[in-house]
Amino acid sequence: MEWGLRAWVERLVGTLAYYGAMARRQKTTQVPVSLPEMESAPDRWLRNIRLSGFTLTILVLVILAVVVLAPSLKLLVEQQQEITALESEVGDRQESVDELTDEVARWSDPAYIEAAARDRLLYVYPGEYSYLLKDVPGTTTTADGAPISDEIQTTEVDWMDSMLSSIFTAGLSDAVPAELVSPVITDDAQ
Repeated sequence: MEWGLRAWVERLVGTLAYYGAMARRQKTTQVPVSLPEMESAPDRWLRNIRLSGFTLTILVLVILAVVVLAPSLKLLVEQQQEITALESEVGDRQESVDELTDEVARWSDPAYIEAAARDRLLYVYPGEYSYLLKDVPGTTTTADGAPISDEIQTTEVDWMDSMLSSIFTAGLSDAVPAELVSPVITDDAQ
């Protein structure tokens, strides 16, 4: 029994020592806690970036690849643009070749040759008469329908008076240019 009592006493002493140590500890004080300010997504993303040796190696390789490949890509784009321009030029030339081929085919037709000789060179068959009309009788008019005179006409307008009138009207008027009307010239000789 002695051993049982001794073990029990040692246990009791150990437990008391444990609780005694806890009693000697200082009491903790409570401090008010404030929530951190809300940060934006880019700030959070930048804060979480971790630069390791592997990341820096990959970054250097990407930059090196861009530096090495950029001139080649520029050359490729320029060549593609040149090829496109040349293809459009070939298409235009092919259209002109097709037009000339059609023209040659038309000149192979005897009816076309005959019509061209009659129209352009004024050829006629033996026994036919060709009549050429230089001026058709009638009244000739301009594009706006005004008759054209055969006689020389002179104007009876004082050009100096007309010019001065135009200058004074333009210089002394308060009206905007759209409201200005050219002066009416009367024929005093009538």
